Amino acid sequence: MTEKTLLFVTGRLAEGSLRDVLQTVAPLAGFRFEVTVPGIQVAALLHTGLLKRRLTVPDHIDQVIIPGWCQGELAELEVQFGRPFARGPKDLHDLPEYFGVGRRKSADLSRWSIEILAELNHAPLLSMDQILQQAAELRAAGADLIDVGAVPGQVCQQMGDIVRELRNAGHRVSIDSFEQTEVEAAVAAGAELILSCNQSNLDWVSRLGVEVVAVPETPQDADSLDRLAEQLTDRGCRFRLDPILEPIGMGFAASLERCMQTRRRHPEAAMMMGVGNVSELTEVDSAGVNMLLAAICEELGIQSVLTTQVINWCRTAVAELAAARRLVHYALSAGTIPKNLDGSLTMLRDGRLRRMSQAALDQLAQSLTDPNYRIFAEQGRVHLMNSDGCWSGSSGFQVFEQALLTARRQRAQNSVSPEHAFYLGYELARAEVALLLGKQYVQDAPMNFGVAGQWGSSSAVHNHQSDQGT
Repeated sequence: MTEKTLLFVTGRLAEGSLRDVLQTVAPLAGFRFEVTVPGIQVAALLHTGLLKRRLTVPDHIDQVIIPGWCQGELAELEVQFGRPFARGPKDLHDLPEYFGVGRRKSADLSRWSIEILAELNHAPLLSMDQILQQAAELRAAGADLIDVGAVPGQVCQQMGDIVRELRNAGHRVSIDSFEQTEVEAAVAAGAELILSCNQSNLDWVSRLGVEVVAVPETPQDADSLDRLAEQLTDRGCRFRLDPILEPIGMGFAASLERCMQTRRRHPEAAMMMGVGNVSELTEVDSAGVNMLLAAICEELGIQSVLTTQVINWCRTAVAELAAARRLVHYALSAGTIPKNLDGSLTMLRDGRLRRMSQAALDQLAQSLTDPNYRIFAEQGRVHLMNSDGCWSGSSGFQVFEQALLTARRQRAQNSVSPEHAFYLGYELARAEVALLLGKQYVQDAPMNFGVAGQWGSSSAVHNHQSDQGT
């Protein structure tokens, strides 16, 4: 029997990934394939009207598969092209299941190219136990270097001891100071990177034999960074360039442009971006901010980022960047978009929700024959049901009150024990939170909060500067 030849329609951004998936699926499913891109970037924007104008179907094609997102009537395409059309899955990685030859292949997120420097903010003001504990938490969350942040205007006589203890604990260390005595002591104790170098400390810092972060005299003075790079090269001092990312409201877009210009002028140089200048100084949950900044770094070949996680909305910044660097590396390497790969950064809202219809809820409520309570968060309401009835409302308090009144009418007073009442209150509150955030709620099962659920309580760096940002 001759194998069919299927024509797969997609957007330009997904073409490479689609071909990779089909190379595996086609032999297993027993078809040949071709891929066509009808002049559009994103497959989700396809519609039958556009395909009627732009699509060409060669004579040898037996069937055309269009993305599941494509809008419009397939019958119109079948009439025009004289070939059967079918909608595939909305996500091309679900093609193995669509053709019945397996489940989607998991993305390999083990690789990354961005190094994370995590700053111990105002380290000299912490005890040694606090320093070591916070450093261990930062490394566990994904930090590659522990950046020891000095206190501006003060000289720490114990800087060498701090670095030495961190090194003894197995950490790689950088020193964030312009004070010569602090920097020299840190380097002597094992610090491998100095933040930062400009004309004010070039003469002595370039003689210490370790890598430095080169910064301009002012963020707007790109020429000074070029001169500094030339001077450091002449002196044989290793460096990474940091054009300085500015906070929103202080020249953020212009500083991004300078990062791109720096990469064009120095295509082979190591670079660093201080992402904390945006994530710490913007009152918004930091995961999305860190994802976008990691994407910019990956595309520009910026191999390291510096972050803090001092202020509360950044308390999982290191873990967020650790997840983001893997996602963006995979997306660029595989030529795909970072979607449906990993849910670590969908911390507040779940990517996919499994919903029950009102009819299914009603049917379940009518079938219950025991007094055990079932709780659901569906159709914009909290639902509580057992054999005595079904109650729903916008809040857990409202639903529990309705159920308690019924229980008291139908059974003895106080038929709901204090322990059971506590359990119901807890679960109803979780269901209400799930509705508010747009998360999947399953009774007695934990909600998925991504990296926040894993690191939210243990990896936050607490100190007296927690309300001041960077």
